[in-house]
Amino acid sequence: MDDLKQKYLGLIADASNEARIEDLRVQALGKKGEISLQMRELGKMSPEQRQTAGPALNALKDEINSALIAKKTALGDAALDARLRSEWLDVTLPIRHRPQGTLHPISQVTEEVTAIFADMGFAVAEGPQVESDWYNFDALNIPGHHPARAEMDTFYMKRAAGDDRAPAVLRTHTSPVQIRSLEAQGAPMRIICPGRVYRADYDQTHTPMFNQVEGLAIDRDVSMANLKWVLEEFFSAYFDADVKTRFRASHFPFTEPSAEVDIQCTWVDGQLKVGEGDGWLEVLGSGMVHPKVLEAAKVDPTQWQGFAFGMGIDRIAMLKYGIPDLRAFFDSDLRWLRHYGFSALDVPTLRGGLSR
Repeated sequence: MDDLKQKYLGLIADASNEARIEDLRVQALGKKGEISLQMRELGKMSPEQRQTAGPALNALKDEINSALIAKKTALGDAALDARLRSEWLDVTLPIRHRPQGTLHPISQVTEEVTAIFADMGFAVAEGPQVESDWYNFDALNIPGHHPARAEMDTFYMKRAAGDDRAPAVLRTHTSPVQIRSLEAQGAPMRIICPGRVYRADYDQTHTPMFNQVEGLAIDRDVSMANLKWVLEEFFSAYFDADVKTRFRASHFPFTEPSAEVDIQCTWVDGQLKVGEGDGWLEVLGSGMVHPKVLEAAKVDPTQWQGFAFGMGIDRIAMLKYGIPDLRAFFDSDLRWLRHYGFSALDVPTLRGGLSR
């Protein structure tokens, strides 16, 4: 037993890792370990021999076990100390400025528009970007010979040979969402419909894909006066100025009467200022919803009436934030986005203020 004691105490002292400690434990105290085998020999001894050998073996077993535990603890402490030294950090050092993501101006302005109209009781409605010809044109009182239905202006989806279903298009406006919402919920209704739309056009102020928001209010006594108030309230909140509007008679198939809407502005040293001066800038189309549009949406035009309007989100973003070229919105240039982008936590509210 003295030999076993000296042997294992020496091996334990020389162990360099916890895996070696476990191997020594098995060699000494496992089912087939040397000390365990010695203890099995007790049954073959006389009672007098067991009285001497039994306590000595138990004492040896306890001493070896204590040495194993102590060595394992020491190795663990040494490993932790080494890790702490390698992971040391001076918390008094100044912070490092890391690159942060920014919100695209379109996303930010969409949130601004939503916040303003939500304060006036408008809900947000959405619909598919691939629309049927009926929802995009027919339900909106746009006749078959209208130029907007030509392939030079509208993106039609390819159909397989023999497919006689109505053609599908990439929606040219978000007005189909108004029809779908009226079909699903009926009147009265007060909604805005923001989203992507598509038209075959590309220059400094037009792109094949752009963003639009349309508004719809249906009730029993809605009038053009309500429309004018809503738009003036919106522009005043959006531009943070007292913005006057001017309505000019126009024609749209889906509204009657129809009006183009201008906002008051002035040019100073090549910079546009909204809400002052004696100039005017056209920003949207609007009017009273045509009775045929209400009928297409299964709403009785003899009982209900309302107004609708539509404007480009990209365009009002350009006006507010001084962005000169619409095409830059879709160039994926990180330098442009870092310049015109917004903080991810900059959530616009009427109470807290819109971004400026």
